[in-house]
Amino acid sequence: MRGLIALSIFFAFGAVMSGLTAALLLFPGSSLDAIWKLNPVARDEFSRLGPWGVVLMAAVSVACAFASIGLWRQTRWGHRLACGILVVNLIGDIANALLRSDPRALIGLPIGGAMLAYLLSRRVRGYFDHPSR
Repeated sequence: MRGLIALSIFFAFGAVMSGLTAALLLFPGSSLDAIWKLNPVARDEFSRLGPWGVVLMAAVSVACAFASIGLWRQTRWGHRLACGILVVNLIGDIANALLRSDPRALIGLPIGGAMLAYLLSRRVRGYFDHPSR
């Protein structure tokens, strides 16, 4: 199913990017620091978290990697993990929009909502209803 392949690639990309963020936070001043120019506010926010920023981004990276693998293999746990990650992301987007008055966070709502609706559709859930997975 092409949609599951696309979502698996999406979560793999998320794993790489959050892992890169963790590495940039862990080793500041590296030659890759120019990447922060894409979102300098994120660097400041993560830096304020101190070591917890690294831990958070490493956890996100691992979770995304497992979701990617689980979706690729069409396992029930991969489906549940991917849905859980999307729900947490949607909650975060809503919180950012409301608490920080950042309307840019709202762009993630229809995108994440569409991905979650796809994963929760009857047709897609059928791929994960195998007891052996």
